[in-house]
Amino acid sequence: MSAPPWIDPADRRVGILGGTFDPIHYGHLVIAEEVREALRLDRVLFVPAPRPPHKLDDDIAPVADRTAMVRLGITGNANFRISEIELGRGGPSYTVDTMAELAAEAARQGTAREFFFIISAEAMAGLPGWREPARLLELTRLAVVPRPGWPLPDATRLAAILPGGEASLGRVECIETLPLANSSSDVRARVAAGLSIRYLVPPAVEAYIRDHRLYRSDNTVRTA
Repeated sequence: MSAPPWIDPADRRVGILGGTFDPIHYGHLVIAEEVREALRLDRVLFVPAPRPPHKLDDDIAPVADRTAMVRLGITGNANFRISEIELGRGGPSYTVDTMAELAAEAARQGTAREFFFIISAEAMAGLPGWREPARLLELTRLAVVPRPGWPLPDATRLAAILPGGEASLGRVECIETLPLANSSSDVRARVAAGLSIRYLVPPAVEAYIRDHRLYRSDNTVRTA
């Protein structure tokens, strides 16, 4: 599958929020909006992963369902778009490959585009184990956000994680966001237990989960 039409030629500063989105919830949306505002982004792309490398053994919902829920969840925000750039790949999907495709598309468009890959402080701690982290840092800046139990790293910690150490600190933006504690696993567990997920996910996503019987304990296709 080719890279965008998902990014307009006029978009110069683009945030990338990748993930499993199993399901998308308000925490994802708040983070994306806060980073967009803090970094003055023209666009935030939500990039569902068909099979994340760190979740190869996990039981996750079909990618068609997860993608459909992202589409529903971002409806109404003109600055948000979904990108299916990873869905045509076979096997695990690596962020560095996605960013290389997006950079190549910007070059074809003749656009001087700057990318900001949105990453949690928890995921940031594991960056040295990602595929080609040095090349990834060349392709995109990192927008690091906290999550419960994982505050933003200081400069010393970042230098220890980053390829290139202190010389790479200019490639990282740390952004404080609202401390929303809900997670996709919380949503799945509540559905499996027959509990309400109202106010955890957008209403259209809640309806999709209900109508497609996702995450229910009696669903033999996918359970929490």
